[in-house]
Amino acid sequence: MNLHSNHASSSAPSDPARTTTRRSVLRGLGAATAAGTAAVCLPAATAHAASAGPRTSAASGTYALTLVHLGRDGAPTTDYRTLLTALSGPDAGSGREVKGSPSTVTLQVPGGRYMLDATLSTRPVGEGNWGNDWLVQPRLDVDRDMTLVLDARVARPVDIRPPVDDAGYEQTGVFAEVTYEGVTGVANLLSMSLDLRTAHLGPAAEPGSVRTWVDTYWRRPSGVCALGYAFRGERALDGLVRHPALADLATLEVRAGAPASGAGTALVEFSPSVGASPALGLPVPSRGTGTFLLTPERGTWDLVYGMHSEAEGPANHYFVLGRSFTPGSTTVHTFDLPVFGPALDSSPGARPVAQRTGDTMDLTVPLLADGDGHVPSSPLFTASTVTLHRNGTLIGTRRGEKPGHASFTVPAGRAAYRLTASATRPRGSVTAAWTFTSAATATATDLPLSAVRFGPDLALDGTAPARTASRVAVSVEGAARRSGVRSLTVSVSTDRGVTWTPAAVTGGRIAVTTPEPGKAVSLRAELTDVHGNTLTQTHIDAYVTRAATGAR
Repeated sequence: MNLHSNHASSSAPSDPARTTTRRSVLRGLGAATAAGTAAVCLPAATAHAASAGPRTSAASGTYALTLVHLGRDGAPTTDYRTLLTALSGPDAGSGREVKGSPSTVTLQVPGGRYMLDATLSTRPVGEGNWGNDWLVQPRLDVDRDMTLVLDARVARPVDIRPPVDDAGYEQTGVFAEVTYEGVTGVANLLSMSLDLRTAHLGPAAEPGSVRTWVDTYWRRPSGVCALGYAFRGERALDGLVRHPALADLATLEVRAGAPASGAGTALVEFSPSVGASPALGLPVPSRGTGTFLLTPERGTWDLVYGMHSEAEGPANHYFVLGRSFTPGSTTVHTFDLPVFGPALDSSPGARPVAQRTGDTMDLTVPLLADGDGHVPSSPLFTASTVTLHRNGTLIGTRRGEKPGHASFTVPAGRAAYRLTASATRPRGSVTAAWTFTSAATATATDLPLSAVRFGPDLALDGTAPARTASRVAVSVEGAARRSGVRSLTVSVSTDRGVTWTPAAVTGGRIAVTTPEPGKAVSLRAELTDVHGNTLTQTHIDAYVTRAATGAR
């Protein structure tokens, strides 16, 4: 069973279909094949030029292109699909597909540059998925009648295997992208069989015009091996053999906390950031851990963590995008654990979350990021309020919207503002109050907001051992991290904010002695940056305690 897909796009405005992302298509294919369909394959092509076949007048600018399909035994085959993508000429950006009977077909095509790819499939002996030979000709210049022989025997094996014995093969995606005169053609093959071979056909294309990549996925108990390799040059792949050692790979551990809505199972998708890939979902039960082994040389990677926050509510997703890894490293991401609170990415180029443009203040502050700073798409809350005062006068209040999200229209003149955002969770609440000065701006200008992050050592159920002395990490984000901190004081409460005890910040940590089992630790931070902007941030029931002997 074969399934093909190809795509071409031009730098000029054209058919919107040409801009469809391959990632979404291939992720869908990956999900379908993982459900247990037979082999899934995509494009293929191979070429040996000869001047034969029905002739067409060159004056018309159209030529006869004859395609002969041969299987691994050298005999004509009808188990194929061939895609012809026009990179120049009157059909630039469009594609044509031929498949099945007869084994030899003749197409009338306008003169120009084409990308040709063909998949020839081999029936398995006994049970199993079909073998696939993917033939790619990145440069096919049609300027006369010609015959191309697409011969599976020229293909070479794709042999990529992880260095662990407990991995079972799932699927491989191979891709070719060719750019010529502003038009890009993309072809791919998704295979569920280890019997996969590839070949480059025809002359080399222009230097750097051909991008190819291969991603193969293997499932392990509580884990996935994601092995990908990418290349840029002037040729498609003539097979690929990679048997990496453990030291060549990076490890990513994903820890699933218990969401406030109760136990559940998260679905983790992990795939390369650049280029489509057949992502393989990994279910991770709450309080469980999933492990990915990955190839750092594939480039940056994207992680999407999804969990239903309520039985009938929308799924909550966390996105960790564009992350680099180094060979031999181990990276840990923990989701859905306290302390929930504001998170302001201070890195260069980070997306602004609070800006003023002219007389409008737009706020998208992630008020309920989890303890690792992951921003939820659908945070779990029971009430939310955002209030803005100008020189002590109320400008407006927004209730019930996504926590930390609001928009206000304000007078143009420079004034002192107090912005307060709060959210109530099933247990506990978060409030952040900022003061700053602002005036009308000609362009979008960041508001000088800061945040304080707390990092207690918690079990995957979100609890800390009772009656235990601990050290809780404290860090500053946002404007104060960039400009500098003038003062920072932290207080701790074990009676839900009735009384507060100062906790000195030493070496980026505070000392906390947790109360009896079932009680909660509340936290408060008061910060002033070097420009006089202030923050008062309060977490009621930031995290709770368990019996000291409780399992982690």
